[in-house]
Amino acid sequence: MHSDRAVTEARLKRVLEERIRPAVYPESIPLETGIWNAPGEPVPVAEGLAAPRTPLAVGAAWGPPWGTSWFTVRGTVPARWAGRTVEAVLDLGFDENMPGFQCEGLVYRPDGSPVKGLNPRNQWVRVGDPVAGGEEVVLHIEAASNPVLLDYHPFQPTELGDPLTAGSEPRYRLARMDLAVFDRTVWELVQDLEVLGELMAELSPETPRRWEILRAVERALDAVDLQDVGGTAARAREPLAEALAAPAHASAHRISAVGHAHIDSAWLWPLRETVRKVARTTANMTALLEDEPDFVYAMSQAQQFAWIKEHRPEVYARVKKAVAEGRFVPVGGMWVESDTNMPGSEALARQFVHGKRFFLEEFGIETEEVWLPDTFGYSAALPQLVRQAGARWFLTQKISWSQTNAFPHHTFWWEGLDGTRVFTHFPPIDTYNAQLSGKEVAHAVRNFREKGSAGRSLAPTGWGDGGGGTTREMVARAKRLADLEGSARVAFERPSAFFEKAREEYGHAPVWVGELYLELHRATLTSQARTKQGNRRSEHLLREAELWASTAAVRAGFRYPHEELDRLWKTVLLHQFHDILPGSSIAWVHQEAERTYARVAEELEHIVAAALAALAGGVDGGGAELVFNAAPHERAGVPAGGAAPVRQGAGAPVTSAPREGGGFVLDNGLLRVGIDGRGLVVSVYDLVADRETVAPGQAANLLQLHPDFPNMWDAWDVDHFYRNTVTDLTEVRELAWADGSVRVVRTFGSSRVEQRLTLPEGERRLEIDTEVDWHETEKFLKAAFPLDVRSDRIAAETQFGHLHRPTHTNTSWDAAKFEACQHRFVQVEEPGWGAALVNDSTYGYDVTRTAHTTTVRLSLLRAPRFPDPHTDQGTHRFRYALVPGAAIGDAVREGYRINLPERRVPGSAAVAPLVSVEDDAVVVTAVKLADDGGGDVVVRLYESRGGRVRTRLTAGFPLSGAAFCDLLERPTGPVEHEGPHCPLVLRPFELVTLRLSHTTE
Repeated sequence: MHSDRAVTEARLKRVLEERIRPAVYPESIPLETGIWNAPGEPVPVAEGLAAPRTPLAVGAAWGPPWGTSWFTVRGTVPARWAGRTVEAVLDLGFDENMPGFQCEGLVYRPDGSPVKGLNPRNQWVRVGDPVAGGEEVVLHIEAASNPVLLDYHPFQPTELGDPLTAGSEPRYRLARMDLAVFDRTVWELVQDLEVLGELMAELSPETPRRWEILRAVERALDAVDLQDVGGTAARAREPLAEALAAPAHASAHRISAVGHAHIDSAWLWPLRETVRKVARTTANMTALLEDEPDFVYAMSQAQQFAWIKEHRPEVYARVKKAVAEGRFVPVGGMWVESDTNMPGSEALARQFVHGKRFFLEEFGIETEEVWLPDTFGYSAALPQLVRQAGARWFLTQKISWSQTNAFPHHTFWWEGLDGTRVFTHFPPIDTYNAQLSGKEVAHAVRNFREKGSAGRSLAPTGWGDGGGGTTREMVARAKRLADLEGSARVAFERPSAFFEKAREEYGHAPVWVGELYLELHRATLTSQARTKQGNRRSEHLLREAELWASTAAVRAGFRYPHEELDRLWKTVLLHQFHDILPGSSIAWVHQEAERTYARVAEELEHIVAAALAALAGGVDGGGAELVFNAAPHERAGVPAGGAAPVRQGAGAPVTSAPREGGGFVLDNGLLRVGIDGRGLVVSVYDLVADRETVAPGQAANLLQLHPDFPNMWDAWDVDHFYRNTVTDLTEVRELAWADGSVRVVRTFGSSRVEQRLTLPEGERRLEIDTEVDWHETEKFLKAAFPLDVRSDRIAAETQFGHLHRPTHTNTSWDAAKFEACQHRFVQVEEPGWGAALVNDSTYGYDVTRTAHTTTVRLSLLRAPRFPDPHTDQGTHRFRYALVPGAAIGDAVREGYRINLPERRVPGSAAVAPLVSVEDDAVVVTAVKLADDGGGDVVVRLYESRGGRVRTRLTAGFPLSGAAFCDLLERPTGPVEHEGPHCPLVLRPFELVTLRLSHTTE
């Protein structure tokens, strides 16, 4: 038989696109359209509804960048349409290939109640099914003219991301405002042909099934009268019914489709626009749930639920109803889908605390799935946090983006730092915006790595990033794919149902140990330095505010600011979203973040000052001062979490002498530091250990400049080839000894850097204070420290511990980690001696090695041009320090020191810590009053060095009871205590939360 396959497939494509799909709306009439452009920022709904309208014709331009326009459409359903289904078709000027990245709208009835959202793949609003004829139709549309930033030629610098530079020219032209007859039979024919056509394309031409489908399609196309599609659509569906009825093979893979709309809480739009994106999407999804009884929709990010509760209560009422019915499913258990590399220990814990508590209080739901499809890598601390938050499952998709190595599992046990394991799924469909197309479903089957051992996977289904969600077409595909020969079986179901079945089927899944490192988007550890510094400062201020407020509340009757701290934590957690903290959003987002962090700092400083004043007891007139130490380690006689009168240092005085050949030699009896005439550190000699820190013939604190133009994803990526070209910044403009420090000034390009190098009295630490006036573009600035240490691994701090990464590139997995994350320190050591580099605000670093030298470099600044063309321009200040002789415990202590400087407050009476721990290996990360307002003291602590430890926590107040708790402060078991003493045994990196009850003395 001669093959006509290509001809028939080409015929299907043309007939479907040019004749059948247009016949879904066989008749239409234009709607009368009026517009009102809101001045400035969005206005309340009532104001938008009441504003006067100006007539606007289809084809007219509308919508300046970031503007809001209110449309009103009016019309009358023709009498001749009686008995038929009628929809309003409202095209604001959409590009169907870019859902979620352009103009959008929310439709309201005249009474102000929301109907549904409009986006490029969802342009219809049901008017009647059926209509009687003669109905008056009035709809209002709140339309957002968000500019397109990620265009067909992506990553081009644009000023559209800042309203001050975006201009005022309209971005869109009104395309269609019609009332139209909706032909359900033709629409169903479209779905039949799409599903079978897409399945056919994925089957081998050698299989009988492909030819069976081809012949069914051929007969259907023969049955269609192209001049009367509506009249012949039912006849055309008949030959397709048999092909659609053929059941799937018994061994067919099973896909659990979960309705989804991954909505970035900010990215190529500001936070305020996300509020509206969430409202549009949830309005659509609740409407779809009413129409489709088998559909299930899942939504993460408690912050987004909170937004619609506050700003769109009518939509929220629909959400709550659907949640109660069990078909609108809150998932994730976090406040936002945060970055997980950079948030500090407590911040990552609080993501779960505030997220899960919101779902419990609002819906009575204990979320069990941690849902992070799009975050840029996953910390090894997460499994322990997931389980201690009361969750059981973990889902991610982003690892499929890795450039170098294909991750070996799709369903597996993920083991974290402390040995905790969590059952994890990584959908083989390789997208969190699935449409359930034939290509996607076939890819999921072919790609699934657990074949033979497991047979099911999950598919987050719906338009995302900018929102939109699942469409009626996607639900129709799932119905047809429920049991279809040649395809995986597809069914919508709750994520928990999938995980329960997957766990039962594959409980013996393999184990992956350690972080889930994303081999992409590494530059997010450095982009937008001000955002990252705001986060780091906020985290440590929140620690101080809770510590001192709780201490003052127990000791001095201070009013503990529960509401203020709750609000401030949620603000900081929001800004840890995976496109804000990583620095990958538009200029508007980061400018707003900088202002927000300043307000957070001001408010927290006020709380800290008030609490310290209550503890210090005020000024006694003698000028005495107390030193308060918020760090988790004793410092110069001041206990951790307590205060003591100011004492003079006991160390040897620091001397400065000229160095032969230029520069200076600093000496404090513990370290001798040589700074040459270029202002570079050529020697840091550890007098205690009698060994040199800096590699022979090299210089530390060497600023290095690289070109930085990745192949794509400018703010996100740094490609390995950046290292091929480097400029060492060795030219010095000024070099002087001043005010106990060596001052070094350099200029390069259009930028200037000033550094102050200080050797503190009585400390084995060289402090470096760096201020950069940065005006480069597409450059990468690093600070290099070549250490005279031979080691095949480094230790980098992460949440509640540290992890080791290789210094070599033995495997492709090792080589791919050429830029990685650390928090307060990177430490490297040989047996018996090590060195640490600690910092107050940087996250990215790289490490390289030669035979006997390990070079650690801190990543300071970048200058990408997309999506913010002016990223990081201006002045920045970084503080970091080199700590010779540092073991892991020293690195932990010095990391806290540089981030939590002591505070001096007038007063003379010492303040004993509210709680203390006997072993420095155990670090207290939080001391606070219980969130429920009951007055109990909550303490969170962890083992920090990677070893088992037996210790004792002592309460500095009468202790009437103690309990172990989960992260949400719910007791999990009693703690045996003797008076104020609680003995504890911790395994390596174990995290413990205690709830301590106290009595009034």
